[in-house]
Amino acid sequence: MRLVWKSLDKMRCFRKRSTIPFLVVLITFLLFVNLYIEDGYVLEEDKRQLRETSMHPLNSERYVHTFKDLTNFSGTINVTYRYLAGTPLPRKKYLTIGLSSVKRKRGNYLIETIKSIFDQSSYEELKEIVVVVHLADFDLAWCESLVQEISRKFAHHIIAGRLLVIHAPEEYYPSLEGLKRNYNDPEDRVRFRSKQNVDYAFLLNFCTNLSHFYMMLEDDVRCSRNFLTALKKVVTSRDGSYWVTLEFSKLGYIGKLYHSKDLPRLAHFLLMFYQEMPCDWLLIHFRGLLAQKDAIRFKPSLFQHMGYYSSYKGAENKLKDDDFEEDSLDIPDNPPATLYTNINVFENYDTAKAYSSVDEYFWGKAPATGDFYVIVFPKATKISKIKITTGTDDRQNDILHHGALEVGEKVVGTKKGRQCSSYITLGEFKNGNIEVQDVDHKISFDIDCVRIVVTASQKEWLIIRSISLWTTQPPNQ
Repeated sequence: MRLVWKSLDKMRCFRKRSTIPFLVVLITFLLFVNLYIEDGYVLEEDKRQLRETSMHPLNSERYVHTFKDLTNFSGTINVTYRYLAGTPLPRKKYLTIGLSSVKRKRGNYLIETIKSIFDQSSYEELKEIVVVVHLADFDLAWCESLVQEISRKFAHHIIAGRLLVIHAPEEYYPSLEGLKRNYNDPEDRVRFRSKQNVDYAFLLNFCTNLSHFYMMLEDDVRCSRNFLTALKKVVTSRDGSYWVTLEFSKLGYIGKLYHSKDLPRLAHFLLMFYQEMPCDWLLIHFRGLLAQKDAIRFKPSLFQHMGYYSSYKGAENKLKDDDFEEDSLDIPDNPPATLYTNINVFENYDTAKAYSSVDEYFWGKAPATGDFYVIVFPKATKISKIKITTGTDDRQNDILHHGALEVGEKVVGTKKGRQCSSYITLGEFKNGNIEVQDVDHKISFDIDCVRIVVTASQKEWLIIRSISLWTTQPPNQ
């Protein structure tokens, strides 16, 4: 590790060479193919990722010199941590929640964040999580003072092995002076974000073997109730599909979920490019290089930013996630289904995007009377609640102006796809939305189909933003 920082410092003395953007992309591509070939991953950059890379290119000049010293990306980084409170348990948990915190000029929200994690979790959920706090400030007096407060307020969680507080000594950090001034950031801003990348890298490195999954939070958030249960439901629904990062908040480095097996790679990646760009930009590159082309973000968000003052200079930071919901247990569990429509679909905004829990939608050209969107289940299902929203904030007129929600039974094949032979109307859309409670009490049969029917032609196009179904039993049963 020290050889890496030594070579990095030497390279800062070299005169900067001009780089061709194509060469930057090519070198990065070749190096990461070499890095991940053992896992059989294939890098397929799409247009969006190429745009991101060109906007925020990774400087490969230093990478070429240090790569030989960092060939073992599957191994942890050699850092001797100070244990300020608690010790790891031998048994792996389901989820590690990582927090990195430094002294703020104004306000401190770490205690509230830890409290929210524990208060919003049930006793059974607490058995499956461990919270790791990295006090990443070089002011050891501040660290000791804060850890005393944490130990007083959360003693029983520390004793139970649910809370660890660690510190990575300053001597393990690379030089934070004379860093490159990317993006016209002032020198102190570059130093802050570069150190933050290293803070996160050391935190990820420590957490590698504590659990099966890892969730990164910032130190100024509050959690939705029973967020772990909601998170597990999402992970289960993705079983068998490939993903690198699942996002449960649209803000910063909040609510980003990883497989723990990927943490060493991510830690090395952040260290390698620590002075290139902010961590949230680096994370986009990381998942792209591991062949997850697009973000996979779930709604509602499970975590909300609550800090008012930033950890950088105490600047005001009023960002809020408007998709956050306090009660995460009310997340739908859309069962597997086949989707059909006779509405003319626009580009790639296909039927599946309305039924997905990811932040995307169906978009069709102006529908006519009798047009439909139908959900057909492989087997009859008990449904307790249905909620459908149409239109978006920026296209508020692309709603279903006149429509009905129906449920049906007895699936048959038709020229327009599989449909039910008979339907019952549950209600009419109002202002483009509909929500029906206690569906299983209002009908006498298990449901084979859910259908949206257009009851009057409209000149506006139709966006079905989300279709949410709640079943009375797990959808896999």
